[in-house]
Amino acid sequence: MTRAMAGTVPAGEQAAGERSTGAPLSLVVPFCLGWSSAFAVGKIALADAPPLLMLSVRFLLAGAVLLAAAAALGHLRRLDGRGWLVLAALGVVNTALYLGLCFVAMETVSSGLVAIIVSSAPVLTAAVAAPLLGERLTAAKGAGLVLGVLGVGIIVRGRLNGGADDPAGILLAVGALVAMVAGTLLYKRHAPPAGLAVNGGVQTLAGGVVLLPVALALEDAGAVTLTASLGLSLAYLVVVVSIGAHLLWYALIARTTATAASAYHFLMPPLGLLFGWALLGEPVHLPDLLGIVPVAIAIRLVTRPTPAQP
Repeated sequence: MTRAMAGTVPAGEQAAGERSTGAPLSLVVPFCLGWSSAFAVGKIALADAPPLLMLSVRFLLAGAVLLAAAAALGHLRRLDGRGWLVLAALGVVNTALYLGLCFVAMETVSSGLVAIIVSSAPVLTAAVAAPLLGERLTAAKGAGLVLGVLGVGIIVRGRLNGGADDPAGILLAVGALVAMVAGTLLYKRHAPPAGLAVNGGVQTLAGGVVLLPVALALEDAGAVTLTASLGLSLAYLVVVVSIGAHLLWYALIARTTATAASAYHFLMPPLGLLFGWALLGEPVHLPDLLGIVPVAIAIRLVTRPTPAQP
């Protein structure tokens, strides 16, 4: 097992000139499937529960499970007081803010469109990672980012021209995109080497603790309807997404550059649309399919290993 997979590599340890090792399919495939499915499964849960209350419960449950596992493994001893504060602050951005905006947006826009907007994260990440983290932006990676934007733009234009989604909801999704990029870069630079279970658990639990009072103030707890679909979708979001996919995401960030890791989010539009179609019956149009081609090329260009600088 590599140090990155074990969660013992500091997220910011990789040097700017170091050759990117890429990521194995054993990380990439389950991450992409788990992350992209969260939008459609989350929309199922929204039918029976307000978004912020549902997210609060999801975060508290997932955070408790992860920290219990970390305590059983003795990994909590790796974290000092400063580490707790850093991870808690990262959790506010990476969970409460990012996913809170995503799920509120899905009340008025399709789950597929939210996945599309958030998938433009690689471009914003690359623009900030170069000066902040010293990551190299080669001509090939730049071309890949342009192609990724083109592919996402083809899909978004087709969705907006259909008039099916609310502009206010789109703005909330854009806010979620900004929060996600900020959380990725801050995690890459400041996350302590305490292990994936500790890092993920503290962040997730902190997100739930911060979001719960906001949810109780803004939403009606009586609007929650206890149904089988709510229970199943919440269990899926806790186990598969908040625990599984998020730990894989942190492993990807630790293993490669922030730009290369975020490039896999270009895959979220086609996968998100696929899950939206399969689980919710949301329509998929021809532009949605055409946009997949430049997206696939973009991921190859951005995640291709970069030779080390002399």
